[in-house]
Amino acid sequence: METMDKKTGLILTGGGARAAYQVGVLNALSLILLEAGWPAHCNPFQIICGTSAGAINATALACRADDFGEGVRELMGVWSHFKADQVYRADSLGVIRSGARWLSLFSFGWLLRKWHANPPNSLLDNTPLVTMLHRLLDLPRLDDALANGTLHALAVTASSYSGGQHLTFYQSSQKVEPWQRTQRAAVRDQIGVEHLLASSAIPFIFPAIPIFYEGRREYFGDGSMRQVAPISPAIHLGASKILVIGSGRIGDRAGPANAQTQYPSLAQVAGHALSSIFLDGLSADIERVNRINQTLSILTTEQREKMSLRPVDVLVVTPSERIDEIASRHVNSLPRPVRVMLGGIGATEARGAALASYLLFEASFTNELIALGQRDTEAMRDEVLAFFGQYQPL
Repeated sequence: METMDKKTGLILTGGGARAAYQVGVLNALSLILLEAGWPAHCNPFQIICGTSAGAINATALACRADDFGEGVRELMGVWSHFKADQVYRADSLGVIRSGARWLSLFSFGWLLRKWHANPPNSLLDNTPLVTMLHRLLDLPRLDDALANGTLHALAVTASSYSGGQHLTFYQSSQKVEPWQRTQRAAVRDQIGVEHLLASSAIPFIFPAIPIFYEGRREYFGDGSMRQVAPISPAIHLGASKILVIGSGRIGDRAGPANAQTQYPSLAQVAGHALSSIFLDGLSADIERVNRINQTLSILTTEQREKMSLRPVDVLVVTPSERIDEIASRHVNSLPRPVRVMLGGIGATEARGAALASYLLFEASFTNELIALGQRDTEAMRDEVLAFFGQYQPL
């Protein structure tokens, strides 16, 4: 356990179905700590932050902060038995009402005047996700964890389409002053299902969610958009060391191009854009934290005391394999109506698998990512043990 002065933070990034990897990491982590003498119920994270699908995982863990092992088991139960229709309408009628109409309007909107008054809002209808979130979360239990000090703070991020700001909504029993930076700010709020729906609303794919902010209604989408500093919320909330679980390989380089390069499909372009949204900000922020740590390390104690900056120990766990390539092996597990629709824009081809990877909420894919997360974390056992140190009861 950490002292009141030193808190450990957890950051779970975005990535749609790719967030299954986080669950594998957390499961391996719980086993490593258990073998090292940590009680199964002990929560190693006093500050939990999440974005997009990571916000859902983060909140599920925070709701069970009084029993970390239970929280991980609950996530394992959900992600290892996932079906796409738990997240979005995957039946023929649902796909026609959302995706088919949306793509038609996107392509021929100037001809389809009948839809101008009531256009489809997104590629997919994620209404089923609301039901799943109500079953997964126990928000009164979250309030109890914050009140009794088991958890210091929970934060989820979303991006406002209306105001253009990137907002971190945080809930803490202790007073934490909101922070504001250029185009990003923090808001103390009671975290609810609407915050998670907003944070996980992948642009174009899922509909924007209205949330009242500063007395007015604004529409919010995925928190990974415009997220230039993913690690920042945990630092502002008081974390002195942070575990970051990513959804893609940091600094990954694309494989060799085909000898006969084809013009990119719509899915290939969309997948590239989403990868930029979900991955690039994390890489840059990790580099920024490392540079600050290096700078502080060469200063004297007196010089450091005059600065507002402080060193932060960061451990990063990201996939050792390309998730796009894993997704390409599982595209056929998607429900047929979704597969047909995505095939029309090239998402069922190998080069368009990046887009499919964000929507592959199917057990065959998620279980492979869980297994990868477990292997990667086990391979980092020594680093994990050094990061957490010996368990010290209060």
